[in-house]
Amino acid sequence: MKKYELYETLLQMPGIAGHESTIKKFVRSKLEPYSDEIIQDKLGGIFGVKKGDGPTIMFAGHMDEVGFMVVGITPQGMIELQPIGGINPEVYLSQNMEIVIEENKTIRGVIGAIPPHLTRGQEKKSITMEDLVLDIGADSKEHAQKMGVSIGQQVVSCNSFYFTEDHKKIVSKAWDDRFGVGMCLEIMKELQNIKHPNTVICGATVQEEVGLRGATVASQMIQPDLFIAIDVSPATDFMKVQGKSSSALGKGFLVRYYDPRCIMNPSLHSYFLELANQKKIPHQEFLSLGGTDAAASQYAGKGTLSTTLGLPGRYIHTTASMIHVDDMKAVKDMALEIIKTFDMKKLKELKGE
Repeated sequence: MKKYELYETLLQMPGIAGHESTIKKFVRSKLEPYSDEIIQDKLGGIFGVKKGDGPTIMFAGHMDEVGFMVVGITPQGMIELQPIGGINPEVYLSQNMEIVIEENKTIRGVIGAIPPHLTRGQEKKSITMEDLVLDIGADSKEHAQKMGVSIGQQVVSCNSFYFTEDHKKIVSKAWDDRFGVGMCLEIMKELQNIKHPNTVICGATVQEEVGLRGATVASQMIQPDLFIAIDVSPATDFMKVQGKSSSALGKGFLVRYYDPRCIMNPSLHSYFLELANQKKIPHQEFLSLGGTDAAASQYAGKGTLSTTLGLPGRYIHTTASMIHVDDMKAVKDMALEIIKTFDMKKLKELKGE
């Protein structure tokens, strides 16, 4: 569907932490037509600025996806891997992967799995990263090197972007967090048609999956009055047992009132709920067990109001996750309403001044 071409393009791109350059070029090309200024941090984050007289609101997604790095080649030509980001090794057995040799060249392979015929009678054991090797069909280490494989190259999942039969859900790799990147690009474009007093900064950070590194430097560079990470969080509606951290596809954006590294300011929490209810934007209260760029950005300057606009996604940090297009709309609607209603008076009110 043409409406989602932006996201399909972003999702097809490779980009683990530290290897986001291809995505960065694309983001710049989309920000430039709608920005008064383009700014970058020295780790690789990139942002468009739309200047106003009011407070500064910063929206950011992160460019990096989970994946692997080439760290060795066995004498038999198998590729040894280092995980980049939080990965469950059992998920990646028998999965098709791509080594990015250079910007426009990749080599495909499959992560080997031992057939059950060869394990009968043996005690079943958990799969660890040491069990995973990528088979690209090389006959030896030298053969793999002739193909172009070398230490330090990124390895990402082969993508299979598609809509489900009801055309309401999309399956792809890297929704976490190419969604946030794409949404920031949409927001910047929409600003042309919105009246508001704020300086709005939209863009993308790097290296979120390995410790929120990009947001740490980007938020210190910009020091916004309000920072909003746009990110994907795990939906649990497919699980038989629901825990405290529960969310569902099609029920709206996530109001992330708590995670281990960023507790939502109570006044900001109330503001989000009141605004969403007033504008009839579907939303879900969400307690998270993980963190986002909001955790790093709350330390900017002397302290920044910081939170996350979340999109629920099934099976994140795997080779194929699923999101709901209605939830995408809810995130966008909420972001635009925040821009319209936030001003210096609201900032002082939220800060208790």
